[in-house]
Amino acid sequence: MKTTVYLSLPLFFLFFSCSSDTSPNEPEPSIDEIYFPPLNSDTWETKSLADLGWNTSELQPLLDFLEEKNTKSFMILHDGKIVVEAYMNGHNSNLPWYWASAGKTLTSTVSGIAQEEGLIDINNKVSDYLGTGWTNATLEKENLITCKNLLSMNSGLDDTLGDDVSSANLQYKADAGTRWAYHNVYVKMQDVVAAASSQTWSNYFNSKLRDKIGMTGQWINLDNLSVYWSTTRSMARFGLMIYAKGIWESNRIISESYLNEATSTSQNINEAYGYLWWLNGKSTYHLPALQFEFNGELIPDAPEDMYAALGKNDQKIYITPSKKLVVIRMGDVADGVNFALSTFDNDLWIKINNLIN
Repeated sequence: MKTTVYLSLPLFFLFFSCSSDTSPNEPEPSIDEIYFPPLNSDTWETKSLADLGWNTSELQPLLDFLEEKNTKSFMILHDGKIVVEAYMNGHNSNLPWYWASAGKTLTSTVSGIAQEEGLIDINNKVSDYLGTGWTNATLEKENLITCKNLLSMNSGLDDTLGDDVSSANLQYKADAGTRWAYHNVYVKMQDVVAAASSQTWSNYFNSKLRDKIGMTGQWINLDNLSVYWSTTRSMARFGLMIYAKGIWESNRIISESYLNEATSTSQNINEAYGYLWWLNGKSTYHLPALQFEFNGELIPDAPEDMYAALGKNDQKIYITPSKKLVVIRMGDVADGVNFALSTFDNDLWIKINNLIN
């Protein structure tokens, strides 16, 4: 099928040398050097592959791999500027696509904003905001569940009962904090923010995050889940704001301290999980629907400091501060149905490394 690629200047891409080893001498992002595309505009500055000294012969193999793996769009930003922007398999820059669980990071971010505004405290019980009876657990067990437990995926509620998050389906499995399980109960944080702000979740999200960084898109309810849909560039705008440590141009969107907390290990069971963010570079990790620990890094061929928003069927935001990179992938599933991490993640990073090394 036809692939549409937008090249920056002579060629396209971005990146720096990238491998699973992160040199301590590599610079961290500097706000003064980060480019932000203007609000309400299609203008977005670019960098060329040649300017970055990348391996130009590896560009087409990467694009061929992406197209073969059912990708619809792919972007690489370097310090905010586009180095690669490619659309394929019938997609284009104006079409929205679903974030799936990559959108969990939107909920994490807006929860942090609500906390900074004094509307919530993530250390408080969920029932402080939703009232009692929001689960099917006993009052004693329900009151153990904090907002932080929802953000960390260790609520202790039974993850085997499907996506329904009605109170009848939120049943006790273990005490909060004692069991990590990938569970859609995190969406209750949207209800917490809505209740605390006396607004709908969408209105609060739009005013505090979406509109401030020039995103488009909307939350759509599908099968009792609130799923975000947007263009690829809107996903890239969010990734860029996170890469810039919560800044958009001269405006502070969310505190750097909260983001640092959100992108660090949030509990003592799954080292590779923060507040709805996946973390590379840890010695062990857990996966959705499984209750055992894997040794090694989440994505061995990705940089150790990389953290990611990972969604069903391979929706991806990779953020790598040491390499000054934000990488976006949207599309259909690459190989087989998955909830977050897949073998495609590491295969893709091998191709990216071939390009940038």
